[in-house]
Amino acid sequence: MTENPAQPSSTATTDAPPYGWALLAAALVGGLYTLTLAPTTAFWDTSEYIATGHILGIPHPPGNPLFVLLARAWSILLAPLGLSVAVRVNLFSAFMGAVAHGFWFLVAYRFLSHFRQGRRFALVGAGVAVLVSATAFTVWNQSNVNEKVYTVSLATIALLSWLAVHWRENLGKGKDDNLLVLMVFILALSVGNHLMAFLVAPAVGIYVLMVHPGTLLNWRLIPAGVVALVLGLSVHLFLPIRSELSPVINEAEPTCETVGSALTSIVTYGQSGCENLSAALNREQYDKPPLMPRQAPLTSQFTNYFQYFNWQWARSLSGNQPLFPGARLPFTLLIIALGLLGAREHFRRDGPSFWYVAVLFATLSAALVFYLNFKYGYSIPELPSELERHEVRERDYFFIVSFSVWGLWAGMGIAELWRRTAARFLDSGGGPRWRMASPVLAIGFLPLILNFTYADRSADYAARDWAYNLLMSVEPYGVLFTNGDNDTFPLWYLQEAEGIRRDVTVIVTSYLNTPWYVRQLRELTRPCLPGEDPAANPDRILCQRPYAPENDPAVYTHDPASVAETGQVAVALAEPVTPPGGGIITLDDATIERVAGSYVPLEEARQFQLGPVQASMPAGTYLYPWHQFALSVINNAMGDRPVYFSSTTNAGRTLGLTQYLVREGLAFRVSEGPPAIVGDTAVLAMDPSALTSVVGTWLARERTRVLLEEVFIHRTGIPDEWAFWPDRATIGIPNYYAWAYYALAQAAMQEGDTEALGRNQDRAEAWVRLGR
Repeated sequence: MTENPAQPSSTATTDAPPYGWALLAAALVGGLYTLTLAPTTAFWDTSEYIATGHILGIPHPPGNPLFVLLARAWSILLAPLGLSVAVRVNLFSAFMGAVAHGFWFLVAYRFLSHFRQGRRFALVGAGVAVLVSATAFTVWNQSNVNEKVYTVSLATIALLSWLAVHWRENLGKGKDDNLLVLMVFILALSVGNHLMAFLVAPAVGIYVLMVHPGTLLNWRLIPAGVVALVLGLSVHLFLPIRSELSPVINEAEPTCETVGSALTSIVTYGQSGCENLSAALNREQYDKPPLMPRQAPLTSQFTNYFQYFNWQWARSLSGNQPLFPGARLPFTLLIIALGLLGAREHFRRDGPSFWYVAVLFATLSAALVFYLNFKYGYSIPELPSELERHEVRERDYFFIVSFSVWGLWAGMGIAELWRRTAARFLDSGGGPRWRMASPVLAIGFLPLILNFTYADRSADYAARDWAYNLLMSVEPYGVLFTNGDNDTFPLWYLQEAEGIRRDVTVIVTSYLNTPWYVRQLRELTRPCLPGEDPAANPDRILCQRPYAPENDPAVYTHDPASVAETGQVAVALAEPVTPPGGGIITLDDATIERVAGSYVPLEEARQFQLGPVQASMPAGTYLYPWHQFALSVINNAMGDRPVYFSSTTNAGRTLGLTQYLVREGLAFRVSEGPPAIVGDTAVLAMDPSALTSVVGTWLARERTRVLLEEVFIHRTGIPDEWAFWPDRATIGIPNYYAWAYYALAQAAMQEGDTEALGRNQDRAEAWVRLGR
């Protein structure tokens, strides 16, 4: 017989936890995330984390060892299904999001049990709370693509919240404090994923003090807690151990000479011990700003948070408009009101658990805004001409837990609204009519409906296709200078996870300021010795990796006819493909260390002879370490391997090489000498009135045409069938395609080819429309 929800339960907080219902809730949430799952990699950190998870590499500091190990183990478990590496790791993120909401269901059920309306009320209310939380835009968007490590943090915080609630239920039953030791272990272990989960500690502390302060007097907890803390933090030993084995992605190279120094760094979290590991844990290469002075006014930083909060409940309305457009605002105000109602009733029914949620929300919202001290938000409409004072992208993912927690309170508010509405429709026995009031529960579906268009990633191949197209723009054994995350990490993903174009040496210019990166490039590009086979150990830095045309639908070849039977697209080369004769770095460790710390002022203009190329640097500038290393790389590569700059970077112009840059697809090649105007199949001078900074001064017309029309891939109807570009911070990507087509259009105009002119202008304008 089903319990009547109108009757208060005398065991509202002591009945058995509804694990079966929680499992069902998690399965439904996981199904939603899987339905909208990204089918491949994505922009920003997605590719870096997928690639490092696949090869057990080390991502950017602090290295996230727990995430790497979990992602690798998960990927191995799913390998028999035949899924791509990207889908497997994206499913890991979806699984973590689902697990989080399974635990949130248990937590919300216990909170609603204090409302004393019966088991069904608590179950339905917990389901609605999970629905609102799980479909908050950032929670959803982070769960259907592995963009960051934050779904693991969310799952950890939800688990710790449930353990805290469960500890309270088991007080006086013996060994209840063992749960607190377990929580200390999980907290310490979670640091190996990200520090965010550790921010649950203040809420747990307040909760323990309010529920049973005498627990803190149990001296036996101290040594047990210390042991648990050290054991949890020890996951960081993965960093120096794996770094010593030279994985292909080995950021900050956190090697240590002894286990003792590594443990000292880990236990003190970078305050002493191993220098390299401490530098990684402290994220020294990023130079985090102090709390004061503020990088933007505190009012602007909170406005940025409210902007992100406003996105959570109806993101698809008003598109990418920055702040509080009218179409979205009413739904945001509704969720705020429901959250306040849920919080008020929570406070009335059970003080300790209310303050737990309140402190958790405050810590992961207001306190985090103050601590992070961000610049102006990426799309905050202030200082539009001073882009360097804005964040380079949206940072809503930092606040994912606060959005999730507010969703729980809003769901509890909907449950309370359901209770009040039911109380207005009394049945013949004088009890509330729950079914008649049930339409109120439909409010919980609003975020699901109003976020779906923006949160759905199931047709998004843009990042993977961009990486493929950029790599295919580069000839075998090319050196490709890139600018940052979005022209680097997707390429790493293709190379390490899919084995495509590993022969290309991708060089991130900002990393060239660090000695560890230069040393790794030296080893990665040196000629292989007899018996060395990089294909036998593809995850480790050994020597120059070979060009493998069999892996590529587009094949660079000296003889296009040789691939006619394979269906591959041939891009003709002037010379046969031969491995390089030398590496791109010839400096010893001591010289690399010295150059990495040097800044050379140029009091007068300087020219640097780089084989047949002359780089020109103006007076009054500085040669930064990356300038010096880049010039050295180009000098060593000239005549041995082709050198390219991604169309996303101005590095080639900064180094004074503008007159030598020839567009080939999405990259600019450094011509080995002044480019020649030699007609249709080679290099064509562009109209000097054109926007040469983006289109280019010189164009390899026929090669660019073959790349754009026959080699490049664009799936799911992009750009014509896409209504919008979902991530405004990567809006430049459509424009890079547009400029390549504009270059072909200008060439056609110069040559009087009206058909090619119209065709390429049409393609360029389609990409421009998408990039607005």
